[in-house]
Amino acid sequence: MPTVRWGILSTGYIANLFAEGLTAVGDAEIKAVGSRSRSSAEAFGERWGVPNRHASYEALAHDPDVDVIYIGTPHPYHFEHTLLCLEAGKHVLIEKPFAMNARQARQMIELARSKDLFLMEAMWTRFLPAMVQVREWLAAGAIGEVELARANLSFMAEFDPASRLFAPELGGGALLDVGIYPISFASMIFGAPKTIASTACLGQTGTDDRSAYLLGYEGGKTALLSSAVRLGVPVEAEIIGTQGYIRLHEPWINPRVVTLATPAAPGVESRLIFEGNVFDTRTVHLPTRGNGYNYEAIEVGECLRAGRRESRVMPLDESLAIMETLDAIRAQWGLTYPNE
Repeated sequence: MPTVRWGILSTGYIANLFAEGLTAVGDAEIKAVGSRSRSSAEAFGERWGVPNRHASYEALAHDPDVDVIYIGTPHPYHFEHTLLCLEAGKHVLIEKPFAMNARQARQMIELARSKDLFLMEAMWTRFLPAMVQVREWLAAGAIGEVELARANLSFMAEFDPASRLFAPELGGGALLDVGIYPISFASMIFGAPKTIASTACLGQTGTDDRSAYLLGYEGGKTALLSSAVRLGVPVEAEIIGTQGYIRLHEPWINPRVVTLATPAAPGVESRLIFEGNVFDTRTVHLPTRGNGYNYEAIEVGECLRAGRRESRVMPLDESLAIMETLDAIRAQWGLTYPNE
């Protein structure tokens, strides 16, 4: 597979971001696009130079010129569109959140495995150079035993009951749209939580305008996480260990600057004093090539060429565990979506 031939299912905002990302991947090409309308498919095809333009998702799924399909439709449609593409024999990269709930995610994973097809959640932040650096520091024990993670992803949106952000039937609210980022971040560090506590401010449409999550792990390890679509909060993250900490500078979901802080040696002049502890800091600048979405596409290509049917960085069992955490959080609020 010298060149990975992509199909893009959807022509919306996130699909355009992914198409832009693919322009920075030398061994990938967009071969086809699928939309619910001919005009939308044609417009997308003209913008990105896509030769095969389909007026239905079914036609895209059965396009013989396509190896793998990126699905960028709204949350409630991830399940049916993933099944459509897998049944047609296509590998799939599915935009986050993986599904609306763990039940759907489990069925998607089972189908992909039964058909020996690649499937991955498009958690694009996992693959950025700065996040790779963070994992390398953690693997090397650079901050000792990790005890605490803190992360927030919030923004202030104008209220519109018809918007995807607030419509229950579209999986609206902070949790699935932005809350999944800090929850996935904690999962990358600690795995699945042993205990879950959460709180939410439910807005006019019944979805969470803002919410917070306290996740507990073996040995008292903790993640303090929050998200909002009606509140502007600094988009920062930290990982704190027994021998220092890592700071992902704002915005941490697309970090270009990360700092490693470790205890200063005796007699060494410190550059940072935090709660009485003296640290030496090392700040690393790791610019993102392209718009960032290219890195997850590179991961897909590398997996396909190696014959792997899931990513080691974003494995399917972890995506399922994250969906189970999201389900548990919503259950605490009594929040269900109409299409469930």
